[in-house]
Order: sequence, then structure tokens, then C-alpha cells
Amino acid sequence: MNTASPLQPNHADWKVLYRAAILETNKSRIAQRVSAAEEAVLARGREIFYGNGDAEEEEALEDALYALRAFRTAWQHTDAA
Repeated sequence: MNTASPLQPNHADWKVLYRAAILETNKSRIAQRVSAAEEAVLARGREIFYGNGDAEEEEALEDALYALRAFRTAWQHTDAA
């Protein structure tokens, strides 16, 4: 049974959440999407740290986290201008 709610996503879905955040066009939902994706990426990274994953996915997680943080910074900068 999956008990994850939209506010507490299942970290196994990090790729889906990452894509949803990057492709979101509704400005009022971007921050929520990015936060959910970051949370899922970090949770999956912790799983890999404890031995449940591979180096290729670990690199993909690092890239995704970097992109999400860059996206958040760019969005905040644009929103403030």
C-alpha cells in the first residue's frame, strides 16, 4: 500500500517528480514541485548511500539536484525582477 501523499511523495518516483518540477509552467506551483523533487532526490540518494543503487543512478541524482537548485535560483531571480 502506497501511503505517500502529494505533499509527501514516494522517493522512488524521483524522476517523475524531477520532470514535473522542471516542466512546470504554473508559477504558483513551481516552488512546491521543486521542493517535492529535491526531497525525493535526497531520499533516494540516502538509499543509494546505504547500498541500494548503482553509481550511474547516483550520478543522475547529483545532476538532478544541481539542476533543481539552479532552476530554483533562476526562478527566484526572475520572480524578483
